[in-house]
Amino acid sequence: MSVKRKAIALIDNAETLFCEVLLAVFVVLLFIQILARQLFGYSIAWSEELSTYMFVWFAYLGAVVAAKKSAHNRVTFHFAFMPKIVGKSLLTFADLLWVGFNVYFVYLSYDFVFNRMNLFWKSQTLGVPMKYIYMILPIAFTLMSIRILWNLYVSVFRGEELLDPETAAIQKIRKENEQAKA
Repeated sequence: MSVKRKAIALIDNAETLFCEVLLAVFVVLLFIQILARQLFGYSIAWSEELSTYMFVWFAYLGAVVAAKKSAHNRVTFHFAFMPKIVGKSLLTFADLLWVGFNVYFVYLSYDFVFNRMNLFWKSQTLGVPMKYIYMILPIAFTLMSIRILWNLYVSVFRGEELLDPETAAIQKIRKENEQAKA
């Protein structure tokens, strides 16, 4: 694999990697906090606050990963009863509405974080300006919009069917069962 392909793969999976690191670190922090309390009767003041902020970042970046994998919860059962072109058109329209909401939310959150938040608003134990904590809002919704638009491009213009991981796994199991029966 060339360096260029590795760099592209790293960028393509950046949200996933960052989510994995966040999850690992905040779980370890909480575990250390529990051990410190139970074994030594000592509380690490900053660990809970940092874990909370890391969990919030994890949740928003997890939503970006779900958008990338087309794994967000949606009601699509009714599309099976419609002509394929109608179902695909309605799903595309719904995704464009979703992007429109995201763009509006990026605008609102950007305005809040960069224009309305005071630099003196700091977290209680860490002392970090809250502006940096809230920056996940415009970042996540921008990345989510990019992922949704990319998935729309792949499904509409390339004609590829995008399946969420669960549906893909179910189809794989069905295919294997059919092959085993044959």
